[in-house]
Amino acid sequence: MQKLYFSSYISAQKPETIVNKQNACPFCDRDNLTGILETDGDMIWLENKYPTIQDTYQTLIVETGQCDEDITTYSNKKMRRLIRFSLEKLIHMEKDPQYKSVILYKNHGPLSGGSIKHAHMQIVGLKHADYMESLSYENFLGIKVAENPNQVEFNLSGDPIMGFTEMNVIISDSLEHTDLMADYIQTAVTYLTQDFSYKCTSYNLFFYHTNHHIICKIVPRFVVSPFFVGYKIPQVSVDERLHEIKEELQKKLNTSMKENNVL
Repeated sequence: MQKLYFSSYISAQKPETIVNKQNACPFCDRDNLTGILETDGDMIWLENKYPTIQDTYQTLIVETGQCDEDITTYSNKKMRRLIRFSLEKLIHMEKDPQYKSVILYKNHGPLSGGSIKHAHMQIVGLKHADYMESLSYENFLGIKVAENPNQVEFNLSGDPIMGFTEMNVIISDSLEHTDLMADYIQTAVTYLTQDFSYKCTSYNLFFYHTNHHIICKIVPRFVVSPFFVGYKIPQVSVDERLHEIKEELQKKLNTSMKENNVL
């Protein structure tokens, strides 16, 4: 079994602004950010000042200059720029032979595993671990919400990794259709945080590069099921509920596409 080794000593030094909102936000103090690798408008790609995982290279993408912005408030243009910029950096790091695999992910909210409220993503080069080793392509397939043949698929997982409602957006790794991927991700996140039947304040985005595809898995976060924690058994929503969610998402997606003049 693959393992990542975590340094609690470094972690104890990290700032935290999700629970302790009175703490100063390090990403707002942009003049004092260090280890900057590249910028694009108000987006900054930089080295993680607190590399808590051994045998990795940890970097961050600060998404915006505003602490109170997030995916649900970004303009359509901003969201598209963010996804393209992030995926370009992912593929750039994958070309470095010192990494066995490279992870791109996002934490949002108190149950997501994050510590800083200010919107950001993380790109981590793993020197000895292949993140796909414990996964199957079946984890990214399911009930189709929307599909543009040979371009983009948006679905609800039939074989989720952790359980319940996981959404997947799949494009070719040529990156030709990152704009539509961004639109689908933004719609999914807005649905989860504003319209989902359960109050959802936290979510993760996980990106995968496999089988010549780029996949984004959108996962709402609640208290983790004891079946998964203790036995690694995911729980899956019954088909009736998945089809209800599919219809709700299709309505949300149709409205969003019209507003952004995509349809």
